[in-house]
Amino acid sequence: MILATFVSSLKRQSNSWVLGAIQGCHMSTAAQATHTVTPYKLHRLDNGPSTQITYTREEALKYYRQMRTIRVMETTAGNLYKAKIIRGFCHLYSGQEAIAVGMEASITPEDSIITAYRAHGWTYVRGVSVHSVLAELTGRKTGCAHGKGGSMHMYAKNFYGGNGIVGAQVPLGAGIALAHKYKGENNICIALYGDGAANQGQIFEAYNMAKLWDLPCIFVCENNGFGMGTSAERASACTTYYTRGDYVPGIWVDGMDVLAVKEATRFAKDYVLKHGPILIEAATYRYHGHSMSDPGTSYRTREEIQEVRQKRDPIGKFTDVIVNSNLVTKEEIKKIEDEIKKEVGDAAELSKSDPELPAEALYTHVYSNPPPGYKIRGCDDTISVLAK
Repeated sequence: MILATFVSSLKRQSNSWVLGAIQGCHMSTAAQATHTVTPYKLHRLDNGPSTQITYTREEALKYYRQMRTIRVMETTAGNLYKAKIIRGFCHLYSGQEAIAVGMEASITPEDSIITAYRAHGWTYVRGVSVHSVLAELTGRKTGCAHGKGGSMHMYAKNFYGGNGIVGAQVPLGAGIALAHKYKGENNICIALYGDGAANQGQIFEAYNMAKLWDLPCIFVCENNGFGMGTSAERASACTTYYTRGDYVPGIWVDGMDVLAVKEATRFAKDYVLKHGPILIEAATYRYHGHSMSDPGTSYRTREEIQEVRQKRDPIGKFTDVIVNSNLVTKEEIKKIEDEIKKEVGDAAELSKSDPELPAEALYTHVYSNPPPGYKIRGCDDTISVLAK
């Protein structure tokens, strides 16, 4: 009888231990997980990036925070524009966050980036603070270009803008890649453009020179479906943009999946350092109009935009992936969202009250590293002006 009671007690304790262990697994988070991405499409490549991507909890939190910060920052920028605090042109990156975050995750700060005027998200991932981005948009001294560049012309270390001429950043990117190769650096340049710019003749000239000299350049077409107000199908006889480099190999990637973009970029960087240029088409979508002056609904329906937000949103998709894999909890997601709202809100308030540059500063920074004693007409001392 005593033995039977002991055995029964042991079983109950054993079951309790098992139950406790199971509950503990649900309460804690995993260290890493594996994600299967939409298959890549390849052009002139025998092998492509892996479709099975392992990532860590730390990476999941980082990518989520970066994408969410860009989204909130862009929403805030849109509101500041509507309030007439931001003036001029303003092109928002909402919907395309996975491209900037995914690509930045597979390169180093010593690698170079050059893009078009939809540049706020890229400026942020290249190391510029939210405050400095918003201050640049409002034309303040604390902006990353001292308020002189505004929305279309932002810069940071190894980030060459923000370029206002459609497609012109692509040959510039080939030139930056040439500089890396000429100096013997083990670095690359990523040159981004949109589907609307994809038909520019200078882009094909850049392909040719990059391939001729095997430059370490990744050409990236951010295909968000519309060039200003014209759909890709109405503007391009060939919409498989990843094949349009002809002799330049290409990859199509789901640009709404940050992990797929990260892996495609990792593969592409390794490739271009060994073999020369490659082309990536990142299929994405922009939620706002081409710029703030475009309502974005005259050439597409509101229902189309809403459907993409519900089914393909890069942040929503990634949230589901990392929560379902037990890497991150919903409570952690909510905490990060609250932190980001406060950070961006505080930055927005500063960007409205920060000082503007004096009028004399218009003459500063015309040249980079001018020789000693060199003066620019109308400005005797560029340093003292900026210090005021």
